[in-house]
Amino acid sequence: QVQVEESGGGLVQAGGSLRLSCVASGRTFSTYAVGWFRQAPGKAREFVAQITWSTDRTYYADSVKGRFAISGDNARNTVYLQMNSLKIEDTAVYYCAVAGVSNQQFDYWGQGTQVTVSS
Repeated sequence: QVQVEESGGGLVQAGGSLRLSCVASGRTFSTYAVGWFRQAPGKAREFVAQITWSTDRTYYADSVKGRFAISGDNARNTVYLQMNSLKIEDTAVYYCAVAGVSNQQFDYWGQGTQVTVSS
């Protein structure tokens, strides 16, 4: 079992920056990848970014490419999402999720952290 906890959300003006953190605990040695997802009010949850644990390979949604950066600290079992040039449409609850090596599916999710971008 893996426990996931996000932090770092808040209120920021458009054009500003925030850094989200995701700490995983428990059976973290079996981690394949860590991803960030978001869900805006009235919309479906969507993929934001992902990092593969063993290779540090990263993937991004087109909507955040060039503005967001995902990185990992293996020693601390922590993944960061640096969000720059934030837009109002980035407002959402951001979730961190962990995919295990066994099925490479995002089975473990945090409770989410609210990011609100104001004009």
